[in-house]
Amino acid sequence: MRKPAPPKPARNGNTRGKKATAKPTEPAMDVAVGRRIRDLRRVRQFSLETVAARTDLSIGFLSQIERGLSSPSLRVLATLADELGVGIAALFGASPNADGASDQVVTRELQRPELKLWRTGVSKQLLSPASADNKLNLFLVHLEPGGSTGDELYTHDGEEAGLVLEGEMMLTVDSETWSLKTGDSFRFASRRPHRFSNPAQDAKAVVLWVNCVTGTG
Repeated sequence: MRKPAPPKPARNGNTRGKKATAKPTEPAMDVAVGRRIRDLRRVRQFSLETVAARTDLSIGFLSQIERGLSSPSLRVLATLADELGVGIAALFGASPNADGASDQVVTRELQRPELKLWRTGVSKQLLSPASADNKLNLFLVHLEPGGSTGDELYTHDGEEAGLVLEGEMMLTVDSETWSLKTGDSFRFASRRPHRFSNPAQDAKAVVLWVNCVTGTG
């Protein structure tokens, strides 16, 4: 007896559209961040070779980041922002040549720039007005389940503080690790090696985060 043929998948106009629109925002975010890094580097008249030598990142990797072909980690972005003499907010804020950006006082909810590190499950919304010259920046950090800055500790210029608004966050500073729950807060100098993550596998964490850049670049 012949077995009945398996049913063919239904064909409709949505099939091709779904393939074309799969995860469209992630590569676009990589391109935008890469362009931002390139613009800041050029404004400061740094060559790729100079930045590579100062950050211990390869020229090829930096070129891939600037062209949007590689999605950098938060550690790498912090390293690059440090070398470019800006806070990490400058990597997804206004153009470095934007006039009057530093005079803005209010940021509306629908106007928040977002830096989405989609490979690591970390995203940062900039709550304060965007400007490459800002030294104090306020973020809303979202950590997807299992989201993390990575296993490697990293450092950068400035100070940071925060308040866990939702969920749980594991914070490591130097050799000590804390579990922070909703309502817990923290502060530390950013030059101390640190990392953070969301240990939950079924719930996101939301943290109100402040970064203050103290160096001159």
